[in-house]
Amino acid sequence: MPKKTIYFGAGWFTDRQNKAYKEAMEALKENPTIDLENSYVPLDNQYKGIRVDEHPEYLHDKVWATATYNNDLNGIKTNDIMLGVYIPDEEDVGLGMELGYALSQGKYVLLVIPDEDYGKPINLMSWGVSDNVIKMSQLKDFNFNKPRFDFYEGAVY
Repeated sequence: MPKKTIYFGAGWFTDRQNKAYKEAMEALKENPTIDLENSYVPLDNQYKGIRVDEHPEYLHDKVWATATYNNDLNGIKTNDIMLGVYIPDEEDVGLGMELGYALSQGKYVLLVIPDEDYGKPINLMSWGVSDNVIKMSQLKDFNFNKPRFDFYEGAVY
């Protein structure tokens, strides 16, 4: 079975974001249509391997920031699909930028929302750039070889 690569967009700044991040990664490991090994996960590809969750002082380093930003853009351009882990009550502005950039590059954009948050209102712009919005529990079985458009069942704000 063919496999697709993804750009894994997800916040990791709060406990809820970290929980959703881990749940999504576990689901992707089980998904037979994803080539996770060759996909781009920003937290695993920060410049010179310096993770700002462990070394926040690098958030003030222009070389680190510029290189990490450009690597992330390359990750979006060179992977098949943009996947965004989205928490309606904790929107991450960086994810919003990544979603818009992916759309500009002609990428299929999939938002994944934790089941307990699915149906809550989401940002109009995040909704607008998304080709589909699914529950976290659907991620392990989502067929990335046959991406389709569908409407989000919740409202927008």
